[in-house]
Amino acid sequence: MKRLTIRARLTLVYGGLLLLAGVVLLAVTYVLVDQRMREPLTGVRAQVVQNPFGALPGVGAADQLRILIQEAQDEAKRNALESLLTQGGVALLLISVVALGFGWLIAGRALQPLHQITGTARRIAAADAGGRGLHERIALRGPRDEVRELADTFDLMLERLDRSFDGQRRFVANASHELRTPLALNRSLLEVAMSRPGASAELRQLGETLMAVNERHERLIDGLLTLADSEQRVVDRTPVDLAEIAGHLLDQVAGTPALTVRRRLRPATAAGDPVLLERLTQNLVENAVRHNLPAGGEIDVSTGTVDGRATLVVVNTGPVVPSYEIETIFQPFRRLRHDRVAAPRCNGAPDRAGAGRGFGLGLSIVRAVAQAHGGTVHAQPREGGGLVVTVSLPSLVGAVPGHLARAVPAPARG
Repeated sequence: MKRLTIRARLTLVYGGLLLLAGVVLLAVTYVLVDQRMREPLTGVRAQVVQNPFGALPGVGAADQLRILIQEAQDEAKRNALESLLTQGGVALLLISVVALGFGWLIAGRALQPLHQITGTARRIAAADAGGRGLHERIALRGPRDEVRELADTFDLMLERLDRSFDGQRRFVANASHELRTPLALNRSLLEVAMSRPGASAELRQLGETLMAVNERHERLIDGLLTLADSEQRVVDRTPVDLAEIAGHLLDQVAGTPALTVRRRLRPATAAGDPVLLERLTQNLVENAVRHNLPAGGEIDVSTGTVDGRATLVVVNTGPVVPSYEIETIFQPFRRLRHDRVAAPRCNGAPDRAGAGRGFGLGLSIVRAVAQAHGGTVHAQPREGGGLVVTVSLPSLVGAVPGHLARAVPAPARG
């Protein structure tokens, strides 16, 4: 059963109180009129009976007159009380209907500040999980009452959360930038050491190992920078065809051994940042390929326009992903240990990113980029194992020809 809204309940309370007060008033008036109408006629009757020298012919005539007076009194009383109840009841019903209308308007006016608070909270909640909507404020005007204090407290909470999220993003970006310099220096020193003519085989092998470790750290830093950058709302948007981006990336993985690549690429022109959208598509394709290795498998990538929105769907085979762990894979530094050769998970808990094939940033970046463009990401387990990831972005159909919406290469690490 659907519950009534607060506005409806307040309206019923206003109308009910008025109706109750009217019923009580009508009942009191009925009693007072009933008592008052007896006194005057009763006095007249007593005077007629006590006057033996009047124009009455005798006692029998006096009794008849008394009876007539009594009947007239009762008839007048009955008519007056019936009129009071009938006309008073009709008037009370009309006033109650009018009161309900005014109560509805007054309740709406009283609840307007709460609607403003609810609307702001809903916009912030619908923005994203990265804190990009926290810049909004209620800024409620009016007398400093309980509702105003609630709005001001809510604004204070939003301000503190906004500073916290902004400080976190700045810290990640600054730390990542600071770490890129020593990593680039390490790579240069290793390359110089390995390129010397007299370098031994052991030195070259050690250098290759250190280069792999250094490259892994560079990918981590690059992912952190992309995640920090993608958590800002995209303002400058250009037409980008997801089909061209996906086709370019699938050409690079088409030669992977034991991997079957299927593509169904139809024009899907989105409005956004080309670099970020290419990174989104690249992470989805790399994630699909990674979870099909080393034994091989299939990936299916399709693009198109659905309900006026540019859509990218990436389907991959692989290990079974429990439905209750779908949300986990979108969290930073969290990934599922479902490698075919990996040790079983402890108590089914998701693994922290560590010594594996990823950092747990790929799908986090996908969600952050999609939300920065006003889009959504939805993942669900594939029947038989694997994952189905669907990205929906605001479309820009017909804005420019497809050959003009070229994908811009991702920025090089350095």
